[in-house]
Amino acid sequence: MPRPTTPLLSQAGIRAAALEIIDRDGLDGLSMRKLATALGVSAPALYFHYPTKEQLLDDVAGEIMEKVDVSAFASGWREGLLSWARSYRAALAEHPNIVPFLARGPGQRDASLRRADAIHGGLVGAGWPAREATMIGASTKYLVVGAAMGSFSRGFVDDVQVYLNRYPALVDAHRLREHADAVDRDSFEFALTMFVDGLAARLAQARQASVAPSRDRT
Repeated sequence: MPRPTTPLLSQAGIRAAALEIIDRDGLDGLSMRKLATALGVSAPALYFHYPTKEQLLDDVAGEIMEKVDVSAFASGWREGLLSWARSYRAALAEHPNIVPFLARGPGQRDASLRRADAIHGGLVGAGWPAREATMIGASTKYLVVGAAMGSFSRGFVDDVQVYLNRYPALVDAHRLREHADAVDRDSFEFALTMFVDGLAARLAQARQASVAPSRDRT
């Protein structure tokens, strides 16, 4: 009688199954026991590949971060920042349930650290002081993660009676849910563009100020 076969495990397969559970049940819904059941193996078999759940989540997060594009920094800090923010939001939007884990920071995740290095290097190379480059990176992350963690528009109900007569400035708020995707997308673009435009004005002003004293001496 042939012996029952055990499913072949790979780290890629484990990560894919884990992400499927996270997408469906949330971060708290993932356990090594549930994951083992989904893969048709015993929990100890998973620990051979991933000794801890934290290590597994790190690799899942790293795989998501590989989709984030920072290559445009080669064309300039403004292009790089816009491309990074948009691709970052798109990557998180595919798997919103893992955003709280990613929001903790890069830790020792290579994919995240390589991107942080490219972003900081691109900003400093374009003339931003190192401290301000750090703050720009952090501020962009706040904008992206905030946009990915929830929908502004879906926070309103589609019942006009909730707002009618009581909140006159919100008379059209019941329409937000119907157009949530477009409103949230356009709001993110508006905030991102205003942020980058403000940064460009700040950098131009700083450059003018640095040139002015040398002109005064001539």
